[in-house]
Order: sequence, then C-alpha cells, then structure tokens
Amino acid sequence: MEQNNSSPGGFILLGFSDKPQLEIILFVLILVFYILNLVGNMTIILVSSMDPRLHTPMYFFLTNLSFVDLCLTTTVAPQLLLTMRSKDKTMSYIGCVAQLYVAMGLGSTECILLVVMAYDRYAAVCRPLHYAVIMHPQLCLSLAATAWLSGLVTSLIQCSLTIQLPMCGHNQLDHIFCEVPVLIRLACVDTTFNEDELFAACVVFLVVPVSLILISYGYITQAILKIKSATGRRKAFGTCSSHLVVVIIFYGTITFMYLQPVKSRSKDQGKFVSLFYTVVTPLLNPLIYTLRNKDVKGALRKLVPGKGY
Repeated sequence: MEQNNSSPGGFILLGFSDKPQLEIILFVLILVFYILNLVGNMTIILVSSMDPRLHTPMYFFLTNLSFVDLCLTTTVAPQLLLTMRSKDKTMSYIGCVAQLYVAMGLGSTECILLVVMAYDRYAAVCRPLHYAVIMHPQLCLSLAATAWLSGLVTSLIQCSLTIQLPMCGHNQLDHIFCEVPVLIRLACVDTTFNEDELFAACVVFLVVPVSLILISYGYITQAILKIKSATGRRKAFGTCSSHLVVVIIFYGTITFMYLQPVKSRSKDQGKFVSLFYTVVTPLLNPLIYTLRNKDVKGALRKLVPGKGY
C-alpha cells in the first residue's frame, strides 16, 4: 500500500472515545494492569535467570513467554493510553505499521511457544526417566528459536499483504490498536484473498496448536491417573494446571477475534477481546505461574529476604 494511497496523515485510533465515562475507567485500569504487567513479567525473567534451581527447560520457556508478553503489552498499552488521554487520536502511518508487524509477530510466537511448553510438560510427566535426555539444552534452544522465527515469518507475510490494501482515504480505526482484521475491514477493495490467507494462518497458529496441546494433555492425564501416590498426582496436576489455564485464556480470546469472518465481527466485542489478550492475559501469566508454583515462590523469598509469598 503506497502511503499516499492510504493515510498520509496517519490513522485516527478511535478506541473507546464514543464512551467518555468508560474511557476514563478503562484508562485507569489499563495503566494499573500495564504497570503490574511490567513488574510481574520482569520478576519472572529475573528470578528464572538468577536462581540455579530454575535453570530448567520449563522455566527457560516460561522466561521466553514472559518476554513475549512484556513486549506485546508494551507494543499496545502505551500508545493506547496516550490516545485515550489526548484530544488528538492520530497515530502516524509508520507507527501503525510498526505496531501491526510487532503485535502480529509476538502473538504468533506465543501461539507456538505454548505448544512447546505443552510438549515440555508431556515429556516431564509421561517420560520422567528420559526427560533430561529428551529436553536437552540444544533442543530447548531450537524449539524457542522455531517459535520466534515462525512469529517473524507469519508477521512479514500477513502484515505485508495487509498494508498493500488501498484504503481510499479511510483512516478511522474503530479499534484499540492497529490489527490485521481491522485494517482488512477498512480496505475499499475486495479482500477475499486477504481473509482467506488470514484464515489459513489462523488454522496454522490457532487450530493446529490447540489440537496438539489437547492431544498432549490427553496423554498427560492418562499418565497422571496411573500414578498410585496421591501426593504424586497432586504434584503432577499442579505442574500442568498452570500452563493449561494460560492456554485456555489466551487461545480462547484470540480465537474469538481471529476465527470469525472479518465482516461479521462486532466492533465493541473486538475491542474488549483485543484488550484482554494484549493487556490482561500477559498479567495473568505471571500471577498464575507464581501463585501456583512453589519453586517460583521459593526463589522470590530468596530474592527478597523477609517478604512472605
């Protein structure tokens, strides 16, 4: 999309400007969530890197997840807060395109990363005696690199196709940030190819990962039920339940946004759903993993002496 054929002055990010009272409440909530998000995810990254007991595949992938969430919410929240409290809702063309690429890349990376974490849990529960051999450092690095590379590739393809669409002067984005489905809806030409391509990408990054995760947890459940010790079963369930909660929350919201036909999406619902998986979910991840994980809470006690967790 040539800049002079789309929005030379940028885009007007409407957000929740049509609901002034709600916008004030959401501004405060988003600001609080963003600050807690930064603290929570940075804490997990710091603790996982400093405590030798957490130098395991599970926490290596959790560190990657926290970094993805930290970057994703930082890509969306500051700009959203700025436009919410400013009379000028304009976002530059370059800023919108940058946000489009980065958010798509990070979101896609998280989709694959959660599958990798499910495989790690499968190996830990179903193949405990061979876990160290299966999840060796080189494999962990390769799996993490695959997640990041897949996010980069799909972002380059999907976003490049999207920004080629002519907008014919339409520059009002009735959304909270620059996102592919919203820009496709704004186009003034037939977008069937883009919608089909987006659907194919959703199958690869949403349907396939969810299917693989469900299969892995099917095997995990079978293995846990075979454990004779009640304490062992509780520990195994505790190890996996945190990841499963994160999976349900993340995939549930992002599937709602991306697997519906572009033209049939409710604008208001889309705003709240996008707000949830870009601002709320990244905060829930550190809360879920720390509150339900004795290893992380123990590492926090060592990191901050005298504090009770």
